Amino acid sequence: MADRVTVIGWDGTPLTDAARSALGAATLVAGAAHHLALPEVPPGAERIRLGSVDLAARRIAQHRGSAVVLADGDPGFFGVVRALRAPEHGLEVEVVPAVSSVATAFARAGMPWDDAQVVVAHSRDLRRAVNVCRAHTKVAVLTSPGAGPAELALLLGPVHRTFVICEALGTEREQVTVLTSDKAADHAWRDPNVVIVIGGSGIAPVRGGSSAGAARGALQGGGWIAGRDPGYPGAVRGWALPGPAYGTALSESESPQLRALQLARVGPRPGDLVWDIGAGSGAAAVETAGFGAAVIAVDRDPDACERTATLARRFAVQLQVVQGVAPEVLEDLPEPDVVRIGGGGAPVVAACAARRPERIVTQAATRDEAEAIGAALEDGGYAVECVLSQSVELDTRGWTERERAVAFMLCGHRPHQ
Repeated sequence: MADRVTVIGWDGTPLTDAARSALGAATLVAGAAHHLALPEVPPGAERIRLGSVDLAARRIAQHRGSAVVLADGDPGFFGVVRALRAPEHGLEVEVVPAVSSVATAFARAGMPWDDAQVVVAHSRDLRRAVNVCRAHTKVAVLTSPGAGPAELALLLGPVHRTFVICEALGTEREQVTVLTSDKAADHAWRDPNVVIVIGGSGIAPVRGGSSAGAARGALQGGGWIAGRDPGYPGAVRGWALPGPAYGTALSESESPQLRALQLARVGPRPGDLVWDIGAGSGAAAVETAGFGAAVIAVDRDPDACERTATLARRFAVQLQVVQGVAPEVLEDLPEPDVVRIGGGGAPVVAACAARRPERIVTQAATRDEAEAIGAALEDGGYAVECVLSQSVELDTRGWTERERAVAFMLCGHRPHQ
C-alpha cells in the first residue's frame, strides 16, 4: 500500500502550500489530462489517467511511495474520496479541498445555492436526475459524457426550464451560457462540469443569452436548511388533508383516509416520476409532489386540470398537468416509476401495466370492479394487494355521522428481478 495518499481538489486557482508540498513529494500522480499537465507534477512520478477510479485505486494500493490524486472541485463532494475510501481498497487518505464545482457554477451565475438540489447525472440513470429537475425549481446537475445539457433537455421535453451551462470551469476554456431548455439540444457542449436548471410555476423567467448575469435574481427566498425546505411553503401541516384545506369539495374516491392509504403505497421520493391519472381536485397530485417526486397529473376534464394547476401554485410544488383521455393520452408520456389511478378502471390499469412501473395504486367502488382491476394487474405480472377501506367522519359534539367513504384500495407490486 502507498505510504501516503493525498487527494487534492483543483478549481483552477494556484495550489495551496499543502497541495504543493504533497504533490512535490509524490511518486505516483493520478488525475485527468489537464491535471497531469500541471507544472507542479514531478517529472519522475508515475502518471495515471483517472478514468476508472476503482482501477486507479487498485494501482495506488499496490504502489510503494507517496500517491496524489487530483480531482476537479471539492473531491469530497460527489467526488473521488468515497471511491478511494471503499473497504475493498483499504486506503486511508488525506484531503486538500477546493471550491466545489457547484459553488463555482452558482458564483458564476451570481445566484445563491443554499436552496438548490444537487444531483449527479450518468447516462445509465439520467432520468432520475431529470425527474428531480421536473420536481424542483433550482437544481445543479453534475454531468458526465452522454448525460449533458442536450440529453437533459430532450428528456425534459415540454417541461420548460432555463439552463445555466457552465463548461470547463477553472480552465482557460471556461464558458457560461444561459438559454432555455428547448434550445439546449441544438448545441454541442464540451463536457460541462455543471448545468444549473432553474424555473417552474411561480418563478420569474430567465432570458436566454450568453451571460450568466441574466440569471441573477431569478429566484428569491431562502430558509433555515440547505436544499428544499421540508413541507409545503405556507401550507397546513400534514398530508392526506380534508377538502377545506384545499378550498374544494373532494369526491368519495379522494377521501383523506383513502388518499392516505394510497400515498403510503405510492411512496413518492426524489428521482421518481409519478403519473396521477384522473387527478380530480389535484389533492393527491399536489401531496405526491410535496414528497419531492416529479408528478404528471392527467385528467380529461379541463376544469380539473385548471384546479390542479392552481392548487400546485398555491402550495408551491412543481407538477405537469396533461389534459386528455386515458389510456390514449398516456402513450407519449415518459416512463413512470409509480402510477396512481383515480379513475378509468381495468382498461387504464392494463395500459399502465404495459409500461411496467414499479407499482400501480388505484381504487374501486364495487367488488366486481375490484375483481376486474385485480385481474388486469395479475395479467400484467403484478402481485396484488386489496384492502376494503371504510371510514366514517364523526361530529364529536353529538357523535353523529358526517361523511362515510367505502372503497376497495388495490396496489400492484412488480416483483423485483
